[in-house]
Amino acid sequence: MTAPHHAGGIWTMAGWGLLLSAVLPGLLLAARGRLPWDGVARRLSPPPGTALAGFVLAHAAVTLAESFLAPGTVVRAAMYAVLVAAGLAFWLPVLGPGRRLSDAGRCLYLFVAAPLLDIPVVATLARGHAAGGLAMIVGMLPVGLVAAALTWRWIAAEERGRQREESAPVPARARAAHVVEP
Repeated sequence: MTAPHHAGGIWTMAGWGLLLSAVLPGLLLAARGRLPWDGVARRLSPPPGTALAGFVLAHAAVTLAESFLAPGTVVRAAMYAVLVAAGLAFWLPVLGPGRRLSDAGRCLYLFVAAPLLDIPVVATLARGHAAGGLAMIVGMLPVGLVAAALTWRWIAAEERGRQREESAPVPARARAAHVVEP
């Protein structure tokens, strides 16, 4: 997320946003079921609250450092390495093999994360970098899209379960008494 006031910085910001919000989850899905990766992911996966807070803070720190400071090459590389590691930890509770959240938990986790990740945009916009702020928002849109897709999947699964329950045969004596047995 280089200085957002020039075209190269805008594309860099959008690219990093897409890397964090689309490429990392895609890589996690592609790596799911791979023997060595699953064990590593289970051991390294932090609790969901820690992963969320760590990613939001790392994202804010990098965004604000790029907006207000001029970090050198080594510092910038270190910042982005930490940001990618935090992004990976962020997606593990949603898509990884270890510490998976429930369907409702995954939806809530992502719907809470989406606006929190946009808070640093306020600083970018306040500095007059509307294009850079827009690039950040667009780059992180896949987080909201994944949240919506997971919510839809969860609702559909609940509906299928309800339909199975309703179509299951009711025992004769329960039907006669108009009472469903537990």
